[in-house]
Amino acid sequence: MSISQEEVKQIEQSKQNPMKNIKILSVVINMSVGPSEDRLNRAIAVLTKLTGQKPSIRRAKKTIKEFKIRKNEPIACIVTIRGKKAEDLINRLFEAVNRKLKSASFTSYGNFSFGIKEYIDIPGMSYDPSIGILGMDVAVNLGRPGYRVKYRKRRSSKIGKNHLITKEEAIEFIRNKFNVVIE
Repeated sequence: MSISQEEVKQIEQSKQNPMKNIKILSVVINMSVGPSEDRLNRAIAVLTKLTGQKPSIRRAKKTIKEFKIRKNEPIACIVTIRGKKAEDLINRLFEAVNRKLKSASFTSYGNFSFGIKEYIDIPGMSYDPSIGILGMDVAVNLGRPGYRVKYRKRRSSKIGKNHLITKEEAIEFIRNKFNVVIE
């Protein structure tokens, strides 16, 4: 995957313009466990231990008989981390995947996600026999200064095409900041 001269110019401009600096807006960790309330409680314990925050419980949107899931039944838990704590956490989570990601994990808008098969792969987490082995999905949202105009309640507006993060810029940011190998 080679970078064109135009993309090199954009990267150089981002070094000069502080509004072009990329930052981590949020890290969302999701653990879907199915209809079992016992497994859900164990997943909540893992996320609380990992993040120090109380996870939010997610419910099923519709009934799926094959999986024995009923509508409005709690089936997952999720936690969102922002700020400096998000950067520290994502650094630990990259250790769980040996600092390797696939380029297919990145979206065209620069966000990316990956999965962790066992929570015990994360540094600082130890195996607890009462919890067992559980995996999780991690989604990372990248942004630039000024992205707030898209989400604010009053006078929200679109973000300009030149200000959006491309897939290549996101890959370069993760490569440089966290020393992650992108395959």
